[in-house]
Amino acid sequence: MKPTVRVLRAGASGVLVETGDGERAQALHAELLRRRAAGELAGVTEIVPAARTVLITGLDDPRAFAVEVARWDVPPVAAGRGQALELPVRFDGPDLAEVAERWGVTVGEAVRIVRGTAFRVAFCGFSPGFGYLTGLPERLRLPRRGTPRTAVPAGSVALAGPYAGVYPRSSPGGWQLIGTTGVPLWDPAREPAALLVPGTDVRFTEEAR
Repeated sequence: MKPTVRVLRAGASGVLVETGDGERAQALHAELLRRRAAGELAGVTEIVPAARTVLITGLDDPRAFAVEVARWDVPPVAAGRGQALELPVRFDGPDLAEVAERWGVTVGEAVRIVRGTAFRVAFCGFSPGFGYLTGLPERLRLPRRGTPRTAVPAGSVALAGPYAGVYPRSSPGGWQLIGTTGVPLWDPAREPAALLVPGTDVRFTEEAR
C-alpha cells in the first residue's frame, strides 16, 4: 500500500482501510482474499469492499493489523485473471441509442463495445444482489439520467459513471438502460445469494434471438 492509505478502527475487532481510489480498493480486496485463502488472516470474518474502502472484521489485534496493512505492497488486479461469468443480454434497452450517440458510434458498435469489455464486480450495494461493475474506459463513462425512472424492470443492464450494473429487482433508478437479462441475480436459496459478488469477472454476451 502507499502513503495515501488511511486505516481507521471499526468496532472492537475491525478496521476500515481508506484507499486513494477504486482501483486500489479492488486491489486490496483481491490481496486480502488471497492472503485469507493462504491461511494468513486467521480469525477474519468479513472482508467488505466499497467504492474506495475495504472493511475487515474479526481481527485478533486490529491495531497491529492497521500498522501492517499500511505497509503492504499490493499489486494491481490483473485483467482476465480467469474464467469470467457470462451474462446473456438482449440489447433492447430504451437508452441504448442515446448511449451510442454519446459515444459517437452506431448502436451495433455500442453493443460490441459492451460485449468486448472485461467487467469486474468492485463492490455491492443499493439493493440485494446489485453489483457495481468496473471496466469501462474513462472516455465511455456516462452521466445518470436527468430524471430517474420510478420503476426500472428487474434484469435491466445499465450504465452510469464508471460503472455497469444489473438491477436484480424492479426499483427506481437513474442509470442508462441498454439491455435486459433473464439470469436471476439474487436467490436466497443459493449460497451466496448474490450471483455478482465482489471480485467476480463478468462478460456480457448477446442473447440469441
